[in-house]
Amino acid sequence: MTNQPDSLATDPQRLATELTRAETGNAALQAQVQQRWYPSFHIAAKAGWINDPNGLSHFGGRYQVFFQHHPYSTAWGPMHWGHVSSENMVTWRREPIALAPTLEADRDGVFSGSAVTGDDGLLYAYYTGHRWSNGVNEDEGSDQVQCLATSADGVTFEKKGVVVEGPVELPNFRDPKVFREGETWYMVFGATSAEHRGQVWMYTSTDMLTWNFDCILFEDPDPDVFMLECPDFFKLGDHWVLIYCPMGVAKRGYESRNGHNAGYVVGNWEPGGEFEQLTDYRLIDWGHNFYAPQTFETADGRRVGYGWMGSFTLPLASQAEDGWAGQLTVPREFTLGPDLSLRNAPIAELEQLRGQERVLGALRLEPNESKTLLSGVGAYEFEVVLNLAESEAERIGFKVGLGADGSHAFIGHDDLSGRVFIDRRLTACDGGYRAAPAPDGDLLKLRVLVDRGSIEVFVNDGAESVTSFAFFGEGERELVLTAESGCAVIESITLWGLDSIWEN
Repeated sequence: MTNQPDSLATDPQRLATELTRAETGNAALQAQVQQRWYPSFHIAAKAGWINDPNGLSHFGGRYQVFFQHHPYSTAWGPMHWGHVSSENMVTWRREPIALAPTLEADRDGVFSGSAVTGDDGLLYAYYTGHRWSNGVNEDEGSDQVQCLATSADGVTFEKKGVVVEGPVELPNFRDPKVFREGETWYMVFGATSAEHRGQVWMYTSTDMLTWNFDCILFEDPDPDVFMLECPDFFKLGDHWVLIYCPMGVAKRGYESRNGHNAGYVVGNWEPGGEFEQLTDYRLIDWGHNFYAPQTFETADGRRVGYGWMGSFTLPLASQAEDGWAGQLTVPREFTLGPDLSLRNAPIAELEQLRGQERVLGALRLEPNESKTLLSGVGAYEFEVVLNLAESEAERIGFKVGLGADGSHAFIGHDDLSGRVFIDRRLTACDGGYRAAPAPDGDLLKLRVLVDRGSIEVFVNDGAESVTSFAFFGEGERELVLTAESGCAVIESITLWGLDSIWEN
């Protein structure tokens, strides 16, 4: 099974025209954007809808982040590629929208994909071209092919057309992730087999243009899982990590509570061989809003990635009314623990956003006592070490974004369940409680990043994470520490305000 570049001639002027139209439409929508929950230190579009991170790469001396983008509204629509870039992954510059539907192959959407630097020095962006079979909606399925666009400057692209047609019998075949191992290029896709099983397919190439089927790398053992979206396959230490987003997975306890969930398995693999799975599937993040993660290797060899904070299934009407919908997580470094667990923690560079440090030191709260720690700051970070051995509280928590009307998100440690939780039932968000397992030990360290409308909690330097939108009440907002039904012993608390990431 061999696929060569599509002979369809591309029209650079048509792409330029569509991109200009998209920028004009997005500028009109931007006039409606309200700032109450618009992120200060998370990547988001100027206006409109975004979802999956795409094309993560280091090219032309800058970090390139693309994302699925509908520039005309706050609802999912014909996908474009939005674009931002940075020298340091801390301060970001908004770039022009990079890709828009212009070909017959991508007429209904430039779907997700990845980007790598070719031997010729160009940036190669691979993406799924999407067409509804009936030309209108998903009622009769879709046609999905893999397309290529190249760029000399990382900003302006030239479409090359289709490079992988894919088997016609597959209902879904999308989200190409490309990497190089030795002298061979590899491309993995998410797929639905003819038997409606979720799979990851792999193709290979030596010239980045002609691609050959290699193998079905992985099939989810759960027969209810019918599609594996946004696969990512990379090596950490001596093992390989396969990230994917299973569609059809059933809820189980605290696991897979969202309409869309992201997880991973770890195994062994050698080029030309089979993937040997060593671990069961496990969630990467336990929050309400973490999906479609993609990673890349930085110039200094770290494995860094972003996830999408948003939802296709839970209505976020309050956000959509503000002229924007969806953001990316903060950049996270992924490492593999000795138990083959995938750890994720904010990259070290994010500490450059910190403002004045406020050290509170050790604290003790008596049963049902509360203490206000911060007031009137929209974006901030804090680190806390809880002494669980000496605490008696059933829950030690922080009321985040507490307003005069009592609305807030509640985060912390639940001693009864042994979990670190986010409870956002008293915010403007739909959906309530999510919780990650708390590692064993007398001390529990939490690092919490709070933006205007979101919370990211990292447990014990990245052993677990919990990521959720939380639309706080309007007006003055406070951060309040509280102990429920017992005393709380705090070893240390340190707080920082966080600067904006935007340079324009």
